[in-house]
Amino acid sequence: MNAPDSKPPGRGPLISADDALARLLAAVAPTGRTETVPTPEGWGRVLARDIVSSVHVPPKDNSAMDGYALRVADLAQGAGSVLPVSQRIVAGRPGQPLQPGTAARIFTGAQVPAGADAVVMQEHCEAIAGDGLGSVRVQELPAPGTAIRRQGEDVRRGHAVLRAGHRMDAAAIGLAATVGMATLEVAARPRVALFSTGDELVMPGEPLPPGAIYNSNRFMLGALLRGQGCLVTDLGNVPDRLQATRAMLREAAAGHDLILSSGGVSVGEEDHLKPALAAEGRLDLWSIAIKPGKPLAFGAVRHPAGADAETWFIGLPGNPVSSHVTFTLFVRPVLARLQGAEAAWPAGMPMRADFVWPRPDKRREFLRVRRNAGGGLDLYANQGSGVLTSLAWGDGLADLAPGQAVQPGDMVRFLSLAELAP
Repeated sequence: MNAPDSKPPGRGPLISADDALARLLAAVAPTGRTETVPTPEGWGRVLARDIVSSVHVPPKDNSAMDGYALRVADLAQGAGSVLPVSQRIVAGRPGQPLQPGTAARIFTGAQVPAGADAVVMQEHCEAIAGDGLGSVRVQELPAPGTAIRRQGEDVRRGHAVLRAGHRMDAAAIGLAATVGMATLEVAARPRVALFSTGDELVMPGEPLPPGAIYNSNRFMLGALLRGQGCLVTDLGNVPDRLQATRAMLREAAAGHDLILSSGGVSVGEEDHLKPALAAEGRLDLWSIAIKPGKPLAFGAVRHPAGADAETWFIGLPGNPVSSHVTFTLFVRPVLARLQGAEAAWPAGMPMRADFVWPRPDKRREFLRVRRNAGGGLDLYANQGSGVLTSLAWGDGLADLAPGQAVQPGDMVRFLSLAELAP
């Protein structure tokens, strides 16, 4: 741990994005806190325990469609055979064993009666009125097993249908309900303290003095954090003063798993986060070889009570595009790790560039792009790190290697913003 008034480390060589992410994830561990929630409230939460089914799904053989359950062997005359209908079976009301030489009228999801080995869809049958339930003419000869969903073909009893670390989406919620889970044990929500820095920042709705700008990052990062399932404490804006920044770090460290800030991590005389962090904790990483988003700080802040404990800190650049991009690339995986979920960037996909990028940077670049109707990628014209409209317009990032120029028709790696920052 650095001495209270020590200076932060000087600028070293830029480290690669992959190395930076690896270092963050190696440092951070899951919180280990869990809670139990009703299954309908589990959307977006991360499972803390495997879900093991106590039932077969389906619990018994059932019909995949409306039609007639029968024995194929009873269709001795082939297509056009006529069988009397001995019973009517609906979902939720099991029927009786099928009498030899008869058919059962059956509906989708209904349990197939013992003795039946096929279901013929009603479109291939002709109902014949008569005594009782009448008869049915089978117009098409089925194979054994036709239109029968077998017991356990979806889930077998004792099978783990979802593993710990899985983030619950709508399909997972439905699957948990399918196997009878009324509640879920999930990772506790990460507790994140959020603040921004800069004397020039004004809250939306307030008058805008000369030289001031509205604080977009505070709203944007709060939304991104909540989208990752976090409990957010918004500590507001800290003035551009070293002692005020130190005091904010001490306040933010109490009761939180992560401190997230925006602005103040560059090299200007009014950027105080790095010396404040060196005084109140430690700085492990600074400056990444990416564009936008080079100035990113990672470290930890001592708990104010002096206990041998720390709260992780990530400082993002102040430019809104840089702040958003670095959140999606680095903060999101850290939040996933805190919850015990998979912590990695999405694999991305190769897509055709319908644009030119003739002057690449020596750093790895993340360009704001949008998929077009022709299956390619269009580029937003202004790629400045302060141009937030580029993110609102785009639906992804083109991930370019250092020095990678692009001509129309080239294949580039596309990262979907819907996957990075849902």
